[in-house]
Amino acid sequence: MPADAGAPIELTIGDRVVRLSSPDRVYFPERGETKRDLAEYYRSVGDGVVRALRDRPCMLHRFPTGVTGEKVHQKRLPRGAPDWVRTVRVHFPRYDRTADELCVAHLADVIWAVQMSTVEFHPWNSRAADVESPDEWRIDLDPMPSSSWADVRRVAGVVHEVLDELGATGYPKTSGGAGLHVYVRIPPDHGFADVRRAAHAFAREVGRRCDRVDLSWWRKDRDPSKIFVDYNQNARDHTIACAYSVRGTPDARVSAPVRWDEIGACEPADFTVATMPARYAELGDLHAEIDETPFAIDPLLEWADRDARDGSDPPDLPDLDR
Repeated sequence: MPADAGAPIELTIGDRVVRLSSPDRVYFPERGETKRDLAEYYRSVGDGVVRALRDRPCMLHRFPTGVTGEKVHQKRLPRGAPDWVRTVRVHFPRYDRTADELCVAHLADVIWAVQMSTVEFHPWNSRAADVESPDEWRIDLDPMPSSSWADVRRVAGVVHEVLDELGATGYPKTSGGAGLHVYVRIPPDHGFADVRRAAHAFAREVGRRCDRVDLSWWRKDRDPSKIFVDYNQNARDHTIACAYSVRGTPDARVSAPVRWDEIGACEPADFTVATMPARYAELGDLHAEIDETPFAIDPLLEWADRDARDGSDPPDLPDLDR
């Protein structure tokens, strides 16, 4: 252990105690935040991050030596977990294997994952009670290399317009990179294939209304100045960083919930481990009501059927676990 990593400390999280080793190890060299700072950040947004992760299988993105070092994508729960850390077993048909993934129920689970060098939390869009039935439709606005945040904003406006016409309530957040995510709670009445079809139908409608969208299947075929509305984030075992997740970027950005009326003025770099605690203390969790506003995707499936008749079903994923 480096001499400057500090002696272990104990953090009391509710009725549990988490031991944090090497608390002074610097995780974000550009800014100076440490492992302890990362744990304290997650404590500051505790209700929000637990709500985003609760009962979902979760992939961990771990950075054992900080964000400038090796990145480990970990599906299986790391060894040494306390007996109070829950897991959920998921099956991967392509390989006929299973993995016991973290299933957050308590803020202490999140802080323990930080102890295990986790920076990013990437949950499934389904829950442990029925892993095969998503309850979250995810709209991912993915900017191509020469597009801008202004382009993302423009497409987000169209996304909001179409959601309003559908009667669906969308909860936007920055991706923590250059893009924007919008989450919509849905009843867990359909499998991944149907939710992906619905998401593709929605993306096509947004593309009809906005010339800044390119839905080309292969990245190499997309216009580098446009935005891909990534419906594939609704496929089985495809995950993206949850609300309030820190990202493994040098500037310690956060995937930050925002109001629709903020998107026109904010920048992704506004939201970091340094700025989010005060914002959360002032505004609380902007996604707090997401479970209260479910939207049935039947109209989108009707759109998908219409598109299929026109010969525009979404391309298949040959290696997709169904």
